[in-house]
Amino acid sequence: MPQGRSPASGLPAIASVTPLVLPARDRGSDLHIRISAPIMGDALPVIIFSHGNGQSLHAYGPLADYWAAHGFAVIQPTHLDSRMLGLSRDDPRRPQFWRFREEDLVAILDGLDDIQSTAPVIQGRLDRSRIAVAGHSWGGQTASTLLGATHPDPGNGSVVNRKDARIKAGVLLATPGNGGKDLSAFAARSLPFMHPDFSGMTTPTLVIAGDADKGGLSTRGPDWWRDAYDLSPSPKALFTAFGGEHALGGIPGYEARETTDERPQRVAEIQRLSTAFLRTSLYPGDPAWADAVAALSASTVPEGRIETK
Repeated sequence: MPQGRSPASGLPAIASVTPLVLPARDRGSDLHIRISAPIMGDALPVIIFSHGNGQSLHAYGPLADYWAAHGFAVIQPTHLDSRMLGLSRDDPRRPQFWRFREEDLVAILDGLDDIQSTAPVIQGRLDRSRIAVAGHSWGGQTASTLLGATHPDPGNGSVVNRKDARIKAGVLLATPGNGGKDLSAFAARSLPFMHPDFSGMTTPTLVIAGDADKGGLSTRGPDWWRDAYDLSPSPKALFTAFGGEHALGGIPGYEARETTDERPQRVAEIQRLSTAFLRTSLYPGDPAWADAVAALSASTVPEGRIETK
């Protein structure tokens, strides 16, 4: 059932409906999604958000609620790796999680007509010409493929290219960087698809990384998490969060225990910057991004720094 709520004092009320079910013939389980949108307004731009490893459509409220309150329709799938599904360790789909994740996002794009028809909260209210994709951690890697990043298929070595012209902008949060020698032994063994090539990621994208995100996937330090910016062509922006670890202050959820660097001010800055970047990217000429960067620059105690190209 849809529920109306306000994610923070002073922000417009939003409504969410979950679960909506998209049939998925070759997935083994139908795709469940959550939609959040402002109660008022039409021609809503769309954000499709891919969660991190083990999470679900119920996570990332600090982002989804904020974006919805600022005029976006946010669609969140539950990928097969979610702890909610509890697939067994010997489930034959596990080696293909990366493929199912990417196909989940494409299925949402292809199914927007059906999604609108079954969700009164957004029926007739979506602007199909303004669609963005976003993701955190493994979700960032998943989202990057629709923005133009490629990677090898570990089964046959072919290049997986899912760049989608329907996607006009992106936000990648704590997204894994370069593969090869930069991967830890664990990552090289467990994540054989994680050898991204960002050279074709031409879609406007904001990359967000924490300068204290050490993780366990790379032999490099926190700079590994900025590779999606450094190794991709313009137009791009990078926000480096001072002191930010992998949860970037708490974006995975309200009071989420995996947050090791809890800091509401960091989350608030990421909320503001990501919203502003998407507004300007989807509505050329909108000053939201320039205003947000100026506000950050004017801060006496900034939460991070911005780079652009």
